[in-house]
Amino acid sequence: MRDDRLPAAILFDFDGLVLDTETSEYLTVVESFADHGLELSRDDWVAIIGTADHPHWTEMLEEALGRPLDGREEILEVRRARHHALISEEPLRPGVIELATAATDAGVGVAIASSSPLDWVTGHLQRFDVDHLFPVKATRDDVGKARTKPHPDLFLLAAERLGVDPTRCVVLEDSEPGVTAANAAGCVTVGVPAGMTAHLAFAHADLVVPSVAELSLERLADLF
Repeated sequence: MRDDRLPAAILFDFDGLVLDTETSEYLTVVESFADHGLELSRDDWVAIIGTADHPHWTEMLEEALGRPLDGREEILEVRRARHHALISEEPLRPGVIELATAATDAGVGVAIASSSPLDWVTGHLQRFDVDHLFPVKATRDDVGKARTKPHPDLFLLAAERLGVDPTRCVVLEDSEPGVTAANAAGCVTVGVPAGMTAHLAFAHADLVVPSVAELSLERLADLF
């Protein structure tokens, strides 16, 4: 029997929280800017992390150049290859699998809520053979780019698919727009600043920890 003191569900962000895809994405976009003699501010990039309704990085590059890109498809492919090479060396973030496993064993729902497309999320989870630990997913494909984080739709949908009350869900997020979205959904929020967001305060989260490895079901239960 599930302990009623525990959260009904844990909703995991994906990029940066389960797998650090964000650092390698930034570094490879920086390389593409450098290929054109330009710099890309870390702050400008961090401002869009966790969201999907923003200009594509090639549009940002074109704006900085003041002209359309020459050889756009080749530029995209070079950057994509660089990115995938770096991601292939990234391990899953500490504590994620342990917490998801403990939740499943305790009868606590587990889901991914991500502003990325479903095939991106599922592809990486399958590559690590952990897709079964996240049986429910709510992604950009479900709500559209305009209703991804900081809007609450992804978390509300994940809770609905799990059949639980959003106010009994804990959201784990590495981005401030993600925490904003979780707050708007009525969820309990845990900020996990790391990688690209390690310097952010996450003042609007209910709890801030440097790693998911510091969380347990009992610690999450104490947040309610």
